[in-house]
Amino acid sequence: MLPDFRVRQRDYLLEISRAITQELNLDSLLARILTISIEMLAGQAGLIALWEERGGWSVAASIGVATPFLRYLESLLSQVSNQGDPSLLDLSEINHVVQKLTRTASFGLLTGVGLPLVVRRRVIGLIFIFRNYAGVFSSNDRALLQSFADQAAIAVYNAQLYTQVSREKQRLDAILDSAADGILIIAADHRIERCNPAFARMAGIPQAAIIGRRHEDVVVLSKQKDEMTLEKAEAGGWPLTPHATLYVEGDLQRPNGIPLPVGITYAPLLNQDGSLIGIIATVRDITRFREADELKTTFISVISHELKTPVALIKGYVSTLRREDAHWDPSIVQDSLAVIEEEADRLTELIENLLDATRLQAGVLSINLADVALVPLIERIVAKFRTQTTQHKFVVELPPDLPVIMADENRISQLLSNLLSNAIKYSPEGGEIRISGQERAEQIVICVSDEGCGISPEDIPFIFDRFYRSDTAKRTTKGAGLGLYLARAVVEAHGGHIWVDPKTEKGTKICFSLPKDAKRKLSR
Repeated sequence: MLPDFRVRQRDYLLEISRAITQELNLDSLLARILTISIEMLAGQAGLIALWEERGGWSVAASIGVATPFLRYLESLLSQVSNQGDPSLLDLSEINHVVQKLTRTASFGLLTGVGLPLVVRRRVIGLIFIFRNYAGVFSSNDRALLQSFADQAAIAVYNAQLYTQVSREKQRLDAILDSAADGILIIAADHRIERCNPAFARMAGIPQAAIIGRRHEDVVVLSKQKDEMTLEKAEAGGWPLTPHATLYVEGDLQRPNGIPLPVGITYAPLLNQDGSLIGIIATVRDITRFREADELKTTFISVISHELKTPVALIKGYVSTLRREDAHWDPSIVQDSLAVIEEEADRLTELIENLLDATRLQAGVLSINLADVALVPLIERIVAKFRTQTTQHKFVVELPPDLPVIMADENRISQLLSNLLSNAIKYSPEGGEIRISGQERAEQIVICVSDEGCGISPEDIPFIFDRFYRSDTAKRTTKGAGLGLYLARAVVEAHGGHIWVDPKTEKGTKICFSLPKDAKRKLSR
């Protein structure tokens, strides 16, 4: 019998050795270990409990054990502490508990034995084997199970490490795939080993077509601030320290021919010897930052020009009127004062528009809703503008029964004044300016049209942007590019829409809609 026992023991140990090298799925491995252990000790049932730092003991695999028995055993295991050190684990007490449990609630199991799974002097689990016949487990049984348990512990430890690494990889994949910024993992020879979907979208190249290519073939930048590239930086000795990041900006060239402004941060990965083994590149779309910078430049240029002109006129007229060596005719004085007043009004309007633009950007553009009768309001505003020009004919086409709406009268007046002012400004040769309106189911639509130079189709998408002025407008008229921007803000603050009618045969036609009950619309 002894030779057969040893041959069987050898076969079982070889089996678990194969499991260590072949099986890394923890659930499959535990089931395999438990099956072999039960066969090896002529048992009928068994279970493996693993220790988790946060959750304590939990049954990870079982064979032939009734569910009520498992519940009893789990409640008992919760009372067993595990400090990691095998010498501190009271195994005799655990076996006493198991024997007591099999006698009082055996569910067909009459005897059992439990041994720890120890690896690197740390208890990572317990293995229990049960028999359905009376009798104790012999010392040979325990020795065989212990030698098997030692090998099994290594297999379980490796599988746990594999599971942990797999989870970390899944977490890293999720982070990379969900990141809004583009991320590249680059080898020391500049081969791209990994890229996330965000970079593939930025570059306009499929992920599969990026991986394996050289960095300099994929990341081609133009319009760089300092002409620095990763290749030039490395030639100059970068990185000098493990935390020496490199930042470059430029326009990323793409297959569709439309460059994308990007900022790229390179972070080196160094080994213990300080040699470069890889690079992590984070690529950010800086289009909005570039637009903000251009907007700031435009703002300074436009405002400087718009402030300089009226201030220069006011100063010129005041200086002239104050000359002590001249006596001016009263009519000349009145004309001069009229110009000063007009330019002062321009300054006031510009300042108010700038303040409104600032409030709008801060999200605090106030709207005070009240009942507004549009027909008399529009007629009053048109009457005011009739006194400002003799070249234009104003035509008002509004239904007499246009209903009263909930709106901010001051803001609507500002909106209409901006549109009528633009109609006069951009039709310098005169012509008809028509204000029309109609009632729809839940809204009122008002349109202002002129017979001026019109808006080119390529400018239409941008005319409501802050500080935007077409090339033609910059050459022929004054303005800060805020009128239509604020007009859109007022309309949208009421829950309406504003647009350019592209079908106008001559001049420009701008329409806007206002809900009949803005309070109800905005409360939705």
